[in-house]
Amino acid sequence: MSKIFEEKLEHLGIILNEKQMQQFYDYYEILVEWNKVMNLTGITEYEEVNEKHFVDSLSIVKAVDISNIQSVIDIGTGAGFPGIPLKIAFPHLNVVLLDSLNKRIKFLNAVIDKLGLEKIETIHGRAEDYAKQDEYREKFDLCVSRAVANLSTLSEYCIPYVHCGGLFVPYKSGDIDEEVENSKKAIHVLGGKLQGVIKFQLPKTEIGRSFVKIEKVQNTNKRYPRKAGLPAKEPLS
Repeated sequence: MSKIFEEKLEHLGIILNEKQMQQFYDYYEILVEWNKVMNLTGITEYEEVNEKHFVDSLSIVKAVDISNIQSVIDIGTGAGFPGIPLKIAFPHLNVVLLDSLNKRIKFLNAVIDKLGLEKIETIHGRAEDYAKQDEYREKFDLCVSRAVANLSTLSEYCIPYVHCGGLFVPYKSGDIDEEVENSKKAIHVLGGKLQGVIKFQLPKTEIGRSFVKIEKVQNTNKRYPRKAGLPAKEPLS
């Protein structure tokens, strides 16, 4: 277990017990093992995974008070970031992980099983399709995504999952001011309101990160999200 990892989490105000630290270590081991046969991450060195996947996932505490959140959906979760780290660090959360690749879902299920996580489920499918289902539409306190997509497109995928009063908070890097500006109309059309952009550096690094904090203020029109492929091809603007 890593002292450096613990120190970086302390910078975020997060203290983990022994069981949680072990879960993170087990997660790392499964990630590296499965990564040999499928492409989950280009980052495999232990401290780098801790920093760029685990600490990065948990840094959302800079933007959101997780103690007020009960349900989270992670759209395009990939290898489980940020959903699984959030679940480990904040066991009270009900977490749903959505990904369009079935082999990644198998990996996520193996992680959940190995770590003994409860109140967490995986869904194999497209964000556009599940957002139309009553079981998931406007049901979550918080929607997160580290997926690489334009903010207008990502908003159309994600805002429909959040109930009024809830939050959509995408993880972004680089200079995003123009992207945020260009997405304002889409956010409004989808029932969201831009609360602000939280910019920071990951603890003890030069890595710049931003959270775009979007509150859901109105129900999303039934038209959205549009059918599969359209949000990416023709972003709302």
